[in-house]
Amino acid sequence: MGAENILTAYKIYEHVTVGLKPAPIDRGWMDAAHQRHPYRCLPLNIANQNGWFLTSPTTFEVYWYGGVNPKDLEVRFIGHPDPIISSHFGSAVLTFSIPYLFRTPEGVNLWVKGPSNWIKDGVQALEGVVETDWASSTFTMNWKVTRAFEWIRFEKDDPICMIVPIPRGFAELITPRLALLNTNPELNEQYKKWEEGRRGFLQGLRSLDPEVVKRGWQKDYFQGKTGDGGTFDGHQTRLDVKDFTPEPKNS
Repeated sequence: MGAENILTAYKIYEHVTVGLKPAPIDRGWMDAAHQRHPYRCLPLNIANQNGWFLTSPTTFEVYWYGGVNPKDLEVRFIGHPDPIISSHFGSAVLTFSIPYLFRTPEGVNLWVKGPSNWIKDGVQALEGVVETDWASSTFTMNWKVTRAFEWIRFEKDDPICMIVPIPRGFAELITPRLALLNTNPELNEQYKKWEEGRRGFLQGLRSLDPEVVKRGWQKDYFQGKTGDGGTFDGHQTRLDVKDFTPEPKNS
């Protein structure tokens, strides 16, 4: 890997309390679902893994008294107190002060967001895009409490933030177009074949066709099968996001 592809997390203190790791594929609610069926959704799985988690250094609870002032949000530590967690902005916003300064390759931003498909009742992660290829400041991760008069708990090592590299300006480079599918005959034909196969599979489930029931679910997209019966060479079913490792010392 060349220097142009390196994402560096600079610790602003010698000892940081916030964990940093590749985002895992598993989610508790997906594990608990009947037959773990959410894992059959490949786009869900890929989104789960597409970046890195920053994790809570301690167990704590937060309580919103309904007002807009910072003091109207109370943080109660169950584990050891940690100053990175506070009510700073008001408006029921919980703030995590991130103890890393990130540096991305030139032209690459960090999408700072909530952990993908990680459900937290009563609180919503706020998201931002940061130009981390030049900025010399850190950023905060913020969550908006949406339910007043109820304690909301974060466990130690829960994900509090997810970072995803994105090329700056990429969305602006895209030229959107709107068209009828039948104006693309080849794609239209592939879609019709998929639709026919999907309809037949669902009918087989409804009629308890033994072969279809044994298959359980249709795996065409999961297996990268294209509409013409081939497979897409660049298809991904799992990501290999690397862990952060110490910077090599100069010899």
